[in-house]
Amino acid sequence: MSAGRILVVDDEPQIRRVMRTTLAAHGYEVADARSGEQALEEIRAGKYDLVLLDVNMPGMGGVEACRAIRRDSDAAIIMLTVRNTEEDKVEALDAGADDYVTKPFSTPELLARIRAALRRAPASDSLPPRIILGKAEIDFESRQVKRPGRALRLTPKEFDLLRYLATRPNKAVTHRELLQAVWGPDYGEELEYLRVFINQLRKKIEPDPSNPRYLLTEPWVGYRFCLPE
Repeated sequence: MSAGRILVVDDEPQIRRVMRTTLAAHGYEVADARSGEQALEEIRAGKYDLVLLDVNMPGMGGVEACRAIRRDSDAAIIMLTVRNTEEDKVEALDAGADDYVTKPFSTPELLARIRAALRRAPASDSLPPRIILGKAEIDFESRQVKRPGRALRLTPKEFDLLRYLATRPNKAVTHRELLQAVWGPDYGEELEYLRVFINQLRKKIEPDPSNPRYLLTEPWVGYRFCLPE
């Protein structure tokens, strides 16, 4: 049984070849693409669970490709890059990536990141099928935020993060708890991940994302989902 379908996107043939061999040896079905444009064609033609996407490619770069993939697919996306500044991480995550790995990386590290990206936080029986927040309706069954005249899809990690907070309404949840619940036990210090994903969620559920009423920051602690009566 396959552990999942992965698309490797890199302009270097040797990197694609090594990644295909390594991932196939660990039970994954693997295809590859040499450019962002070819990756979009592959994703539109077939379903993938995860995309490993190099940032620095000629033509359509990795960040641009990430945004385009996210418009068409709910696949997990891990960006691969030689740059390791917080600004680079935020740019990748803001484009729709679930995680970010800096080259060079070891095989065990990459496999751990893949498992984390494919990981789904366990469901909770205490969660209602939908929550009304003013003019926004969070539909947990369809994984959408419905607003007058439009519906906004939640990415898998956005959904897991919002669902986890919603099962703990009006309580401060620490950064570490959120990271480990949504990404996995190897996480806990990646605060920029939470900042980006909370900002994305605020744009979808808050009437004024710059002045949030529902997804509140608890300074130096974490976040709180303020559920109206």
